[in-house]
Parts: sequence; C-alpha cells; structure tokens
Amino acid sequence: MTDVAAMGQTTKDGARFNQGNRLVGLLSRAGLLLAILAVILYGSISNPVFFTAGNFVNVLTSMSIVGIVVVGMTFVLVVGGMADLSVPATIACGAILCLALQAYIGPVPAFAVAVLLAGVTGLVNGVLVGYVGINPIIATLGMGTIVLGIVQAAVGGVIVYGADPSSADFVKSRIFGVPMIAIIFIAIAIIGNFVLSRTFWGRWTIATGGNYSAAEASAVPVRAVRAGAFVITAFAAGISGGLLGLTLQSARPLVGQGYEFSAITAVVVGGVSIMGGFGSIPRAMAGLVFVQLLTNVMVLQGVRTPIQGFVLGLLIAGAVALDIALRKRGVA
Repeated sequence: MTDVAAMGQTTKDGARFNQGNRLVGLLSRAGLLLAILAVILYGSISNPVFFTAGNFVNVLTSMSIVGIVVVGMTFVLVVGGMADLSVPATIACGAILCLALQAYIGPVPAFAVAVLLAGVTGLVNGVLVGYVGINPIIATLGMGTIVLGIVQAAVGGVIVYGADPSSADFVKSRIFGVPMIAIIFIAIAIIGNFVLSRTFWGRWTIATGGNYSAAEASAVPVRAVRAGAFVITAFAAGISGGLLGLTLQSARPLVGQGYEFSAITAVVVGGVSIMGGFGSIPRAMAGLVFVQLLTNVMVLQGVRTPIQGFVLGLLIAGAVALDIALRKRGVA
C-alpha cells in the first residue's frame, strides 16, 4: 500500500510539474504580445505623435533596416553561434560599395556586387567558426575590424555619395502606403522563416544548435551548417547596408555602428535562445517590433541615448535569464 501511495504521489507531482511547464511556456509566448500592446497603449497616452501614420511609417522604415539583419542573426543564434559582431563592418561594406560603384557599373549591378562582397565576409567568418573552430565572438569581431579597416582605407575615411537619385526614389517609394523598403524586409523575413521552419537546412540548423555531437552522429553536416549561418547573416547585412546607403544617398565607414546590438537585442528579447537549438523568425520579429516601438516611445519622450542603452541592456539580461530558467524547466 505504501508503494502504491508513493507512486500515486509521484504521478501527481509529475502532473503538476508538466502543468507548470505548460503554463510557463504559455506565459513566455503571450508575454511579449502583452508587452507590445502595453508599449502601444503607453505611447498613445503619453505622446500624441506616437499614434500617427507618419510616426508608424518612420518606425516601419527603421525597423526594416534592422529587421533584415535580425533574420540573419536568428540563424546564427539558433545554430549556437552566439552572435555575429562583424555586422557593422558588413553593413558599411554594403552601403559604401553600393554607392561608390554606381557611377561605374550602374545601380543594380553595384547593389549586387556590394551584397556579394559582403557575403564573402560571412564566408570567411563561417570557415573560421565552422571549420577552424575559432570562438564566434573572437572570429567575427576580428573579421569586422579587418573589413572596416579595408573599407576605411578604400574610401579614405570620407563620406561616399550616391550617383543615381532614381535608385533612392525606388527605395523610398510606397505601394498602397507601405514603404518599398518594408516590403523588401517582409519578403526576406518570409523567405527566412520558410528556410528555417520548412526545409532540411532549417532542421539541420536547429539540430546543430540543440546538440552538436548528436547532430554530427546523425550525419548532419554540422560544420557547413554553422558556417552557413554566418554567410546568411553577412548577405542579410549586405542587403541592409545597400538599402541604407540608397535611402540616405550617403555612407561612411561607421554607418553600420550599433546595428549588431539592435539585432541581437531583438532576437534575444523575441525568445530565440542564445544557447542555440531553439527559436524562429516570427519570435525574432515579435522581439523586433517590441524593441523598435519601445525605442520610439523613449525618443518621443526625450529619454537620453545612454538611458535608452541601459534599458535595452536590461531587456537582454532579462531575456537571457528567462531563457536559462526555461531551459532548466525543459520548456524552451
């Protein structure tokens, strides 16, 4: 009778634990949506400019530039690469080359060449991380420094201006009121989500990040998959840089500064595990929307830049702590 009672108690404890896990998992998914709604409500009450079409178009445009990088950075985090710190240099490469080559080969070929050369940065990162085994932070930080130095030397540290205003008009155009740059971003996000959630490459990416050794034993090309994540991020950053250059019609070597932090913040706040093996593009996009709206509210309220950085830093710390807690409970 005692053994039966003990078994019954164990079953009840297990049921309570599973129920608790489901509740925590549900709260983790619904919490971000509630946070977004709370920011929208507060912004609407605190500042009349917030809930206007002009402000939302500005937020959407800014969100699109960062969002393209977020798509790539999601692959890096899911595969267990922690982060790609060469993003600012890759964005600068895309922006400067896109504008500098316009006068010689035309706007479309210039954009293509800029993105292709930005992808080379990701290829080198991928080889260093995936095949050589160098720590991703060290590899990408070093590569970013090298690329930025090359870009600065190529343009002499000066600002590069565009030679084809029509390309800027195209990027700034709207379809049914939606900025073209936002449409490009949405298309890239849809493609990224399809690759990560519906293809064998996406399954390999999640498997590699979740358990590298087990994935390798299951004949997953783990080295190529890890390398590929950095190539995807570099192409995304190159596209983002090219679009940024076309929008501004000017670019300088430090034009991409801070974008890596913004992308990492959005991805982590969206619930993508910094430890690898868990995450999705929709989650990252939700994090992006929250961070961009929160930043917009702080700007409209006149919050100083250092304070904004402090708030976003707290968000990252809280998101990482939550990720660790959920992993310990087996929810994430």
